[in-house]
Amino acid sequence: MQRLLISLGAVLLVLGLLWPWLGRVPWGRLPGDIHIERDGFHFFAPITTGLVISLVVSLLIWWWRR
Repeated sequence: MQRLLISLGAVLLVLGLLWPWLGRVPWGRLPGDIHIERDGFHFFAPITTGLVISLVVSLLIWWWRR
């Protein structure tokens, strides 16, 4: 548990330091993300972004447990 918390803290620290550059990455604007705007209505479903993030996290967990 300690190793997990330390690793998670290190990842959050790195993401915090890289935040100005991460804002330029087109997350949420990938092809396959649904964005509907109409009068008085706004809907956003980041389907492709969610799949990409899930794949990356799954690969990292698989690699870490290996």
